[in-house]
Amino acid sequence: MTTTTTEVREPVEAGASRKTRDPRKKRSRSVFSSAGLYFATAVCALLFLIPFYLIVRNALSTDAEITGENWKWFPTDIQWGNVTELFDDPTVPFAQSLWNSTVVGVLHTIGTLLVCSLAGYGLARIPYKHANKIFYAVLVTLMVPAAVTFVPSFVLVSSLGWVSSMQGLIVPGLFSGFTCFLFRQYFLGFPKELEEAARVDGLGYWGAYWRIVVPNSLNFFAAIATITFISGWNAFLWPLVIGQDQEAWTVQVALSSYMTNQTVNFHLIFMATAISILPLVLVFLFLQRWLVQGVAQTGIKG
Repeated sequence: MTTTTTEVREPVEAGASRKTRDPRKKRSRSVFSSAGLYFATAVCALLFLIPFYLIVRNALSTDAEITGENWKWFPTDIQWGNVTELFDDPTVPFAQSLWNSTVVGVLHTIGTLLVCSLAGYGLARIPYKHANKIFYAVLVTLMVPAAVTFVPSFVLVSSLGWVSSMQGLIVPGLFSGFTCFLFRQYFLGFPKELEEAARVDGLGYWGAYWRIVVPNSLNFFAAIATITFISGWNAFLWPLVIGQDQEAWTVQVALSSYMTNQTVNFHLIFMATAISILPLVLVFLFLQRWLVQGVAQTGIKG
């Protein structure tokens, strides 16, 4: 019996000694992997920040320093006067274009959230025998190139007298088939128990949507709002065609006016670019957490 006990204990102790050495190896591997991950992240962050550095550097330089052969990391004399020159330029109403882009971006975002969320909620929750057919029709619109609908949209807006107006800039883009698709997929995964409890309390579809679904889906709404606002702010072709008067220019149209066939004002282009991307950077910094969570919650299934 004694011999048997000794034989059993020896492999157990040997295994225990091996286990005590394994955590050290795993710990060293995790340290190296973490260091490599941080290094790769730092390199990617540096590459991501290089364009922003170039924009700020050139925005505070003269045209000679921007186009000169002798490269300098920072301008010799920082040209803060470029900001004043940008807003005092009588040929380009840059301040007005910033205001127009802000109005268009905010109203376009609010309208898109309202219209597309209602459409997505209806397709996901309201029983209707043709709901799937309508949903497939919405998906078909995603396959139609934007260039195909550009001319008919312009003719319709022009017939309504909305050229060079906020209505012409905002209304045609309120509905998005892709945004409707995302809302529909998200609402399919929304807990039905919450809505059923709301109907027990006497709420209809609108009441359940407005008082139950929306307050419990703010992360997803914030993600879609971020994407929609950035898209509306960066829009160029449609505002260029509709905003025929300078008073209706958006910031992207104003930026293009600094580059003509005769002259190119490099310092004004970079200064205007630096100012125009500042709202997008702020929006992204404040809403990036909800952006990632909301996209993860779309639930591309069902």
